[in-house]
Parts: sequence; structure tokens; C-alpha cells
Amino acid sequence: MTETTTQTRYRVEGMDCAGCAAKIDTAIRRLPGVAEVSVSATAGTLMVRHSAEGDLARIERAVTGLGYKVMPAAGVIPSSHGSEDAAEEEGLHGHDHGAATGPWWKTAKARLTAASAAAIALAYAVSLVAPSIGHGAFIAAMLVGLVPIARRAFMAARAGSPFSIEMLMTIAAVGAVIIGAAEEAATVVLLFLVGELLEGVAAGRARASIQGLAALVPKTALLEIEGRTEEVPADSVAVGATVLVRPGDRIPADGIIIAGESAIDEAPVTGESTPKRKGVDATVFAGTAQESKAPTERFIDRFSRYYTPGVVAVAALVAILPPLLLGGAWGEWIYKGLAILLIGCPCALVISTPAAIAASLSAGARRGLLLKGGAVLESIGRITAAAFDKTGTLTEGRPKVTDVLGFNLSEGEVIRLAAALETGSSHPLATAILARAKAENIIPPAVEGGEALGGKGVTGRVEGVALFLGSPSAAASRVPLTAEQTTRIEALNAEGKSVAVLIAGDSVAGVIAMRDEPRADAKAGLKLLADAGIRTVMLTGDNRRTAEAVGQQLGIEVRAELLPEDKLRIVKELQSEGLKVAKIGDGINDAPALAAADIGIAMGGGTDVALETADAAVLHGRVADVAAMVDLSKRTMRNIHQNITIALGLKAVFLVTTIVGMTGLWPAILADTGATVLVTMNALRLLKLKSA
Repeated sequence: MTETTTQTRYRVEGMDCAGCAAKIDTAIRRLPGVAEVSVSATAGTLMVRHSAEGDLARIERAVTGLGYKVMPAAGVIPSSHGSEDAAEEEGLHGHDHGAATGPWWKTAKARLTAASAAAIALAYAVSLVAPSIGHGAFIAAMLVGLVPIARRAFMAARAGSPFSIEMLMTIAAVGAVIIGAAEEAATVVLLFLVGELLEGVAAGRARASIQGLAALVPKTALLEIEGRTEEVPADSVAVGATVLVRPGDRIPADGIIIAGESAIDEAPVTGESTPKRKGVDATVFAGTAQESKAPTERFIDRFSRYYTPGVVAVAALVAILPPLLLGGAWGEWIYKGLAILLIGCPCALVISTPAAIAASLSAGARRGLLLKGGAVLESIGRITAAAFDKTGTLTEGRPKVTDVLGFNLSEGEVIRLAAALETGSSHPLATAILARAKAENIIPPAVEGGEALGGKGVTGRVEGVALFLGSPSAAASRVPLTAEQTTRIEALNAEGKSVAVLIAGDSVAGVIAMRDEPRADAKAGLKLLADAGIRTVMLTGDNRRTAEAVGQQLGIEVRAELLPEDKLRIVKELQSEGLKVAKIGDGINDAPALAAADIGIAMGGGTDVALETADAAVLHGRVADVAAMVDLSKRTMRNIHQNITIALGLKAVFLVTTIVGMTGLWPAILADTGATVLVTMNALRLLKLKSA
């Protein structure tokens, strides 16, 4: 029997770097009953999938035991915590484990830094007045900052993270005192605290920018239950529930409007601040995002597991081998080994990728570019071909009926029967027919046995008559078209119009022609992709004449008269040519191709199938935004490479200068905290992508 698991999401205060997240991850994974753990330093969240509610107390104690404050994402303070005052008093491994609210100078970390600085200033004054006790004064000053750090180091070691920066800092400071460098040990502890203070400020800025987007999503929902309303947490809304949304409210869950009309604020998803008016049957959605690690991030995570132990081993060898083999002075080489030890923290390296990805996902979402995690963000910049659907993607998606031809029925009757078959369909051509029926005050009759035939048309029985509405080629496979009918259809196609043929019984009853204008930005957007070296192809089920007219206007390669399986086949053909293919569409007739492509991009609002299948979504429906998404990916990867260079470059420089004796302990600590701050600030530059 499979054990039922529960997912609990927490907000963790004071988790300022990837090292913090790694320690929490390691500690939680060691607990019994834990099935899955996901920790995000950039978002400040912890997600745990566990076997029973009784595990919560153990999970929360494990996090608070490391000096962090933890609370459910809904904001209720767990009663199973240890004393928060104790956590605040200890709260200090250089990262701020105090409250995340309020100015940074009021945090526990800032208070500890100030106390350490004051203690060193006092020790310096004592050393001037009474040099004989100066050494002891600096040891005492060092302990002011080091004791909380050491406490965190041993807690982390007990939880399974022996090579934390706190442990390296503790060993280096104690070692410096042992070899008589108490003044430098105290200074290094202070520099560590200052660096971590700056890191916390930078991390806070990044987190505020990213969480600002999530804050737009409502936390509660108003459920309508048997005529009464009840306010419940938004994440508890079940499928099929009826939710009351007031004018101007944001939508707490994806759904379809069943009654009323209102101005809906879709800012969390589309980035548009102006509420949109929506009515019955309109689809509305809440802001959602998926987290997935990019391949680069997964590689860096694996690399960092070996990096720190490797540096510790190098530090030990530097401290021991020269005195043993070359007759070097023990004090000198132990000092160098301690400095190398401080270079061993991988914080800057580990944060280099997730900081950039989190900033890019946030910046993209504000522009209406949604990507399902870092893996997609990294991959989309490598595409070499883009296959577009035509209707609603390269065109406006708002076709209008231009011609109605009745062969053995009146034009009004052709519209009436066609509208009956199309009732309930979200296809743009169906919308055009229904709009024409509404404009002429035609009420569509009920249809029996209605069925959509993917890429061909729709069938059903109306008032006892079997009907079919679909493409001319599909219609011709059912009943023969006369020469006159074929000529008139071809003439409409030559004008760039899409044609639907209505069959009633066993004869052609009429023809409906519609025209859908290309999007205003489509040509420019396709040119941006072409300039980036990306091959563009239009895949459409429309007839060749209509498709070629649009393709010539936009300057894109055309594949026409395709069924859904043909679109899938062409995507695979492009992939077999060695191309990395992105498929862009609205999910109508192209969901299989979206799923098969290397990257699937849902265009505009899309359909539920498209949004579920796709890896990304362009919510404003602009073709140019596909190019913007590719550019965002490339900028992100450049930023990540810069971050990795900064992180490893600084450490490499200080490693060499330490071994040759040019630098000591305090520059070594700057190699860690300084690099972390630089990497975080560099990643924040990606937030400057302007909203649409």
C-alpha cells in the first residue's frame, strides 16, 4: 500500500545564500518520513513533501535549530517552534536570521556586526594603553563575533553539513589565534560579518523584486457554497468549485466565468496593470510558475559538493607539507593554509546560476513572458528553428466573415447551421461565424452528436439533418464539388481568405469565407528571429493559396494544408536535420507538435491544452516577444558565465597570492563574501528588462 504524503510550503527568514539553502536541504533530507525537499534561496521558500502531519514539528525544529525563522507560506506561526527569542539571540551565522521586515540596520546581523566593530575598536584602544593585555583584548573582541558563528557551524555539522562557511571561518579564526595573530583573527571575523551584511542586503533586494510578482496573486478566495460565501485560502480551492470574484479583483485560481461580467486584474500573469473586461465563458487565470533547475545550475551544485572539501584538503597540504618536506616555518605555512581555508566557501559559485535565473524569470513575467523554470530558460536561447501556427499566432486570430455563398440554402440559413456546429468552439474561425450569427440576430439551433475532427472540421446533426463544416479538401472527400463551386472557392482563396464548406446531408449547402489579417508586429518579429540566425516556418491547415498569400506578406517559409499529425511530422523532420525547434501556437490542432518540439511556446491566452503542454507562454501574443524570449535566455546565460568567472576568478587570484605570500586572512575572506555580493548584484541587472 502506497503511503500518502503531504506537501507543506514554508517561508524561511534569513536564508540569504545558496549555502544557507544547502544546509537546510541537507538537514531536512536526513529526517525520517521526508520524501522530497525543495529549497529556494532566491525566493526564501522551503517545500517539503512528508508522510504525516506529525513530521511538521521535527521539520520546523530542524530549520530553527540552524538559526533560521520558519513559518508556513500562509503566514501562520507554527506552535511547534523553539523559542524565537533564542533564535534571535543566537541568530547569527553572519546571515540575518532575524526578521526579514524593517530596515537592514535593525536586524540581528547588523547588531552583531556593530558589536564586533565596537569590540575591536575597544581592543585597539586597550592595546595602545596597555600593550601587555592587547593580545587578550583582541581575542575577546574576536569572540564577540565568532561565538555565534561557531555555534551555527557546529549545528550545521550535526545536521550533515560539516564544510559550511561558518565552520571554515571558525577553524581559521581559532588557528590564527593559536599562531599569535589575534588582531588579524578579530579583523577577519569583522570583515566576514560586514561581507555577510552586504550579502544579506543584496539578497533582500533580489528577493523583494522576485516576490513582488508573487504578491500580486491573491492569498484567499471567496467560495460560493449553497447560496452563501466563504473565504478560504486560495490554494485550497478544488476543481469544480464556484468562486465569487468582485469587480477589479485578481483571480485566485484558473477558471471559466459562468455568470456576470467584470473588470479583471490579470497583472500576475500578463503584466497588464489595466483590468480587462471579461464575460460569460471567458477563461481567466491566476499567476503560476514552476520551478526547475537549469542544467548549468545542476552542474554547479554537483561541482560545489567536491569543491569545498577539495579546497580544505589543499589548505591542509599547504599548511603541512612545506614545513615537513622543505623545512618551512610552521607558523608561516599554517597561516597560509588558514587563508586558503577561507577561500573554500562555494557561496558565490553556487548562487551564480539561480540568482540570474530567478531575476530573468521575474523580469520576463513582468513583460508577459512566462517560462516554466530554469531548464526552459537556458534551452530557449539555443533554438535554431521556429515553427509558427498561422491562425491566432501570426495573424490577429480575429477573422471576420467576408462572404457567404448559399447553393441550395439562403445565406442566413448557412450561417444558422454553421453557427450551430461551432457553438462552444474556441477556434478563431468558429468565433467569426458565431459573431456573424449574433450580428444578424440569428439564434443557432441545438446540435446533436457534435464532434470536432482535428484539422478537418466539425460534424453533428441539426433538426434531423447530418451536417459537416470544414475545409474544402475535407469536404471534397465527403461529397464531390462542382466545377462552379471549386472555381468560386479558389477565387476566395486567391484573395487570402479562409474558406469553410457546409455540407447538409449529401450535398454542398454553402460556403463561408473569412479573412484574418496578419498581426501588426508579425513581420518585424519574424525578421528579429531571422537576424538571430533562426529559421522560421509557418505550419497551417489552411489551403495553400491563402497560406502563401500570408507567407509572402510576412516573409516566412510556408507549409500548408496540414493535419495535426502533419505538423508533428514536420517538427520531427526539422529536428532530424539537426535543428533545435521551437513550436509556437495556441494549442488548437497543434498540441502534439507543441509537445514534440524541443521548446513549446503557447501564444496569447492559448488553450488549456497549450498551456499545459507548452514549456513557455507569450501572454501578450506578440511575435516579437518570441525573439525577446530568445534574447532574454542569451542574456541570462551571458550573465551566468560572468558570475561563474567572478566567483572562480577571485578565488583563483587570492589562492595564488596567498600561497606566494602577497595576501593574508582578510583578503581571503573578501574573496568569498565580496564575490557573493558582486555575483548577486550582477544578476540583479537582469531585472532591468522593461515591462511591456
